[in-house]
Amino acid sequence: MNPIIEKKLSTSEVSAPFNADRQHTLKTAVTISGTGLHTGILADLTLKPAAPGFGFQFQRIDLPGQPMIKADCDLVTDVSRGTTLEANGAKVSTVEHVLAALVGMGVDNCLIEINGPEMPIMDGSSEPFVEMIEEAGVAEQEAEKVWYTIEENIYYYDEEKRVEMVAMPASEYNITTLIDFNSPVLGTQHAGLKHITDFKKEIAPCRTFCFLHELEMLLDNNLIKGGDVNNAIVIVDKPVDENEMKRLREIFRRDKIEVKSEGYLNNIDLRFPNEPARHKLLDIVGDLALVGYPIKARIIANRPGHSSNVEFAKKIKQYIKKHRHARGMPVYNPAVPPIYDYQYIEKKLPHRFPFALIDKIIELSDTHIVGIKNVTFNEWFFQGHFPGNPVMPGVLQIEALAQCGGILAINLSGDGQYDTYFLKIDNCKFKQMVKPGDTMVLKMELSQPIRRGICEMKGTVYVGGKITTEADLVAQIVKR
Repeated sequence: MNPIIEKKLSTSEVSAPFNADRQHTLKTAVTISGTGLHTGILADLTLKPAAPGFGFQFQRIDLPGQPMIKADCDLVTDVSRGTTLEANGAKVSTVEHVLAALVGMGVDNCLIEINGPEMPIMDGSSEPFVEMIEEAGVAEQEAEKVWYTIEENIYYYDEEKRVEMVAMPASEYNITTLIDFNSPVLGTQHAGLKHITDFKKEIAPCRTFCFLHELEMLLDNNLIKGGDVNNAIVIVDKPVDENEMKRLREIFRRDKIEVKSEGYLNNIDLRFPNEPARHKLLDIVGDLALVGYPIKARIIANRPGHSSNVEFAKKIKQYIKKHRHARGMPVYNPAVPPIYDYQYIEKKLPHRFPFALIDKIIELSDTHIVGIKNVTFNEWFFQGHFPGNPVMPGVLQIEALAQCGGILAINLSGDGQYDTYFLKIDNCKFKQMVKPGDTMVLKMELSQPIRRGICEMKGTVYVGGKITTEADLVAQIVKR
């Protein structure tokens, strides 16, 4: 018998776990060629690595100046037969399948070069693009991925088309879609994507579909020049005579075209029983990439289409732009017992009235702390600071942050008694006034690990869901 030889993989050969909180791009460029479904134009598509924060951008390298088009829902100009983007005198269409593949494979930054007006349709799914990404490889970048969450439901309705879409708060990005075309062939179908990591296996292979009567209209108007027998599921929802079958055989260049008993044209076999619903979900992933921000939300879509997807993406984008200042904002519930109360704080800090400015601690980890300061009208400083128009002095807001950060630093320093002393304040901004009756939520985050007793932190004060004060603070921890 031959001995069993065990090979130990080098560090470079062992794939590190995918870190969803880091940005990713491609390891190398990769190219594919194919025909556009609607234009019939052969084009070369190249996916290239891009720097952190680049996002997804298309480049028409066949046009003078090689104009760029950002993947942005505000740049969508046509949704009649796919999603079309237009900017800087250039346009690119049918972008949704490529974008879905990039999102589904965890890519955040990619330059998408194309030497034609339309993405290649390939087999009508995202699978060929997923295979491209796998061939190129996905590389982690030295940049944090900023996830955006929503705190309330975001709705979109289209009464005429009976479309309903909602994004709900969730800890992950997942999608459920339902379709109902009043078709005895399709019936009512639904599909779900619980985790984006399931996209490659469960959603990417699902191809686009159309009804035979839609296909006939497109053919009659020469609007499907790149149509091929292998890139779409054709649903036959009406009787078809021999003349029509002959026409289809000529168009698809097939010796035999027939209708299966299930009501599908025999050009291709279904990959999933609910492949049409899964493809609609694929389109949602691609179209919602146009929001421009990675989101964590539960998406439920009833009867979606490109038009509704794009309008829904605009609503989500508007919500994020309006609320992104609150990203990472602590949630304060007075009914929840604090981690530390004022008695513990008094033992840790040397501050006493009138300079004790922390009432309780509600969050604490190795890298951040959140404290609460309730501002009342009888505070001592209101007597002489803008009498008749009481405003909390900014310097005391900074002092409250420093005391909050002091508790974190002391907590991380181990046993013994310590004091913290200010060394530096940078980038201090006061954006809102703090007045009697306000509750200050004080957040301090370590900018880097504590070294040699030097502590660097970013401080933020929130009042009523808005940032009132920001500053970068540096202090020294000294043992008593």
